[in-house]
Amino acid sequence: MTVTSKGQHTELFDYDAELRLHNEHFRAAARVGPGDRVLDVGCGTGQSTREAARAAVNGSALGIDVSARMLERARRLSDVQGLTNVTYQQADAQAHRFPPARFDLCVSRFGAMFFADPVPAFTNIGRALRPGARLVLLVWQDRDRNEWASTLSRIRATPSPAPFSLADPSTTKGILTAAGFTEVDFTDVHEPVYYGPDAATALDNVLHLAELKDLLTAPGAAKTGRARARLRTTLAAHATDDGVYFDSRAWLITARY
Repeated sequence: MTVTSKGQHTELFDYDAELRLHNEHFRAAARVGPGDRVLDVGCGTGQSTREAARAAVNGSALGIDVSARMLERARRLSDVQGLTNVTYQQADAQAHRFPPARFDLCVSRFGAMFFADPVPAFTNIGRALRPGARLVLLVWQDRDRNEWASTLSRIRATPSPAPFSLADPSTTKGILTAAGFTEVDFTDVHEPVYYGPDAATALDNVLHLAELKDLLTAPGAAKTGRARARLRTTLAAHATDDGVYFDSRAWLITARY
């Protein structure tokens, strides 16, 4: 989970630790240039924004997210790391009025799957990109190709479909094409997600996931106890000498505007 500078736990799930293997693929695909102006959609606590800012030494990086709490941590980490060419803004990329033709590159690491109406959303993002700008997305493949999602589905009766809204390449290519993007390409990313060094820590981490927090922390409910027991057993079964891992598949999507 996320840890403050004083070593105290917060209530934010540490997506950076979970996705550390995926992030290597994402950073390599982004290929941020020294003069790039980068837009990071759904930046969360800002790891990908800060990495873009470090690469864009003569450019800049803007991270946007709807979560004020995540952005607060993103700003704090950027200040600690001494980054002066990175900014954050609380905004919804579906409707936010970006400066037109401002950015050379738009990136989103698992932050673009939650649009209520994806064609207008990506159209709006496209307006913020200069002609020829690149788009780099990392999104989940189908639920049945993601072991972590299958596990959560067995614990939660009505899992959210949102994380998999861009899982089908044909559908997603149609969305991006309708929004004005070209040269849409998909690359398979097969890496496990990480939940902690051991089963006990993994359980503590997973309890900070929004999808499970309410279900698994309600006091005095028999079904809550059963759900926690199932989750604890599942996490223990996935523990290795290197930590607790679940298999996953993602798409690395690239396109031009």
